Amino acid sequence: MIITIDGPVATGKSTIAKKLAASLGYIYFDTGAMYRALTYGVLKNKIDCTNTDQLKEYLNRFSYKIRSKFGEKYYYVDGEDVSQQIRGDEVTSNVSRVSALPVVREKLVSLQRELASGVNAVFEGRDMGTVVFPDARLKIFLTGRPEVRAQRRFDELKEKFPEEAANLTMEKVLEDLNKRDNYDSSRETSPLKQAEDAYLVDTSDLTPDEIVFKILEFKDAKARQK
Repeated sequence: MIITIDGPVATGKSTIAKKLAASLGYIYFDTGAMYRALTYGVLKNKIDCTNTDQLKEYLNRFSYKIRSKFGEKYYYVDGEDVSQQIRGDEVTSNVSRVSALPVVREKLVSLQRELASGVNAVFEGRDMGTVVFPDARLKIFLTGRPEVRAQRRFDELKEKFPEEAANLTMEKVLEDLNKRDNYDSSRETSPLKQAEDAYLVDTSDLTPDEIVFKILEFKDAKARQK
């Protein structure tokens, strides 16, 4: 069974997807990390994204691995552990632009479908329920008030990247969040949107456990519809 969890940045997708997968004994896949890892590789190798041939050549040799250690996921690009780097400001500032490219999405969507073959898994991203797994048995779309999401993102950056975020302000985080929402929702290729058959959950005033409980109720309801 494939469960998809989509939604904009800082709605709690990763936390919820991890908890849900753990509660069900499913595999958890963070597809956002995949796009971030590719963006890291593009930046590190100074790939010109306007040069389609150069980008395709890099995509053909792009090496991406996921390893689990003590319940945590670690991400590798060309053998390098980039688990921390892909959450940094440079990757964050470029990931929407890189991931919107049709040739990039074609490559990574194919990889995501390969990973889903024959497994029970929770896939988290932005187009899981609409593009990658349109036939998924259960689809969830998380949302939240912009100011709440901005506060979450601000706190996360301050905790994980204190030096980079030293001069960061809430106003700047909110501005960037709104820009990214607009970009992700209006892009031509695989825009961020709620699938027609997805359950909508506003995470603004709920704890992760409360959200997971709601999703489990949705899953049970789906099972009764068989």
